[in-house]
Amino acid sequence: MNIPTQAPGAARSALKRADGTAVRVLVVDDEATLTDLLQMALRYEGWEIRTAADGREALTIARDFRPDAIVLDIMLPDLDGLQVLNRLRTSGSDVPVLFLTAKDSLDDRIAGLTAGGDDYVTKPFSLEEVVARLRGLIRRSTLLAADESGPDIVVGDLVLNEDSHEVTRDGEPIELTATEFELLRFLMRNPRRVLSKAQILDRVWSYDFGGRASVVEIYISYLRKKIDAGREPMIHTVRGAGYMLKIPTVGS
Repeated sequence: MNIPTQAPGAARSALKRADGTAVRVLVVDDEATLTDLLQMALRYEGWEIRTAADGREALTIARDFRPDAIVLDIMLPDLDGLQVLNRLRTSGSDVPVLFLTAKDSLDDRIAGLTAGGDDYVTKPFSLEEVVARLRGLIRRSTLLAADESGPDIVVGDLVLNEDSHEVTRDGEPIELTATEFELLRFLMRNPRRVLSKAQILDRVWSYDFGGRASVVEIYISYLRKKIDAGREPMIHTVRGAGYMLKIPTVGS
């Protein structure tokens, strides 16, 4: 396959997750040579990479790894890429997906995007193109922050300024108490990640309430009334696990 072997050019400003950790990307393709090349190029960006050679393995890794983006080949030995994507979306995942395909017909491209894919590249492709498209998808997801980002934490239309302690949603100011602000900041620094009550107690209150996890429920309720009232909800309860902040699905 005609895939360039050189690494991308000069390193750009590194993208990181909102909590400061490395971006996570899952690469799914049954061609080991191609997977190795993509892994090399993406690690050059400073990202954490996992790989899978078939659809079922990809679904297992995606569940545990919780990637920020997936590079997904359409032609796989078991489930095809469209089936993998359908199962991801059915499970509630809105992770950005970049399809790889040897097919260049308009129908195939439309099928991938209609199924919920975010972008595609056709083989053969350059590593630079894949990296550039991934960076675009990750930036548009608004779930990550660049190194040079200022005091604003942004998740969808929700903005929190760490310096001024101002919070807005869709441009409308939201007044929060100091504790509500700290709770929201913790949620926004960990978008799409389930946070347990114990984690929230430790991070927001900095000491053990001796089992009084109900204080978390109370403050989550306060936040919902201010953040989600009259809008598509962003704060979600994951039964038996904790709470998660995520961008509402368009059209939900």
